[in-house]
Amino acid sequence: MAKDFIGYQALTDSALRGVVRDALRRIEKSGLIGAHHFYLTFKTHAEGVDIPDFLKEQYPDEMTIIIQHQYWALKVKDDYFEVTLTFKKLPAPLHIPFSALTAFFDPGVQFGLQFRAESDGTAKPATGPVMVPSGQPAMAEGEDAPEPVTPPAKPAEKAAPGEVVSLDSFRKK
Repeated sequence: MAKDFIGYQALTDSALRGVVRDALRRIEKSGLIGAHHFYLTFKTHAEGVDIPDFLKEQYPDEMTIIIQHQYWALKVKDDYFEVTLTFKKLPAPLHIPFSALTAFFDPGVQFGLQFRAESDGTAKPATGPVMVPSGQPAMAEGEDAPEPVTPPAKPAEKAAPGEVVSLDSFRKK
């Protein structure tokens, strides 16, 4: 395989993180509408992440938050977002750079994205619209339990590296 001097993976991740930023900006202005709600997974020790110490201790690598019923002070900037959630009945302000995100999922419409962590050199590809959140999300106090997410059926055969695959093969029938 030829060396990628353009950096398509980084360009793709940046563009898809822009989708998350724009979705958060929409709810910042008008609130959540319909069945939309967000699971956001991020690296807790990534550069620029500012969360309370007890959360860093409880989630030493990665944490998933849910923005659904009880969230406050959502502010979305170009490179990060801030939101206040409650944990153990205490308000906790969170400052999360978009570069720390590893996954985004909106179970209300079965849309998700998965990102390569910018700080690690692994080549996990950003995936298109459906991903299954891993592990148990950290839930803010008073949040509803998350609805179970059923992963889409896998296509019968895997594509060769570099082969274009239709998203129809991943859609529920």
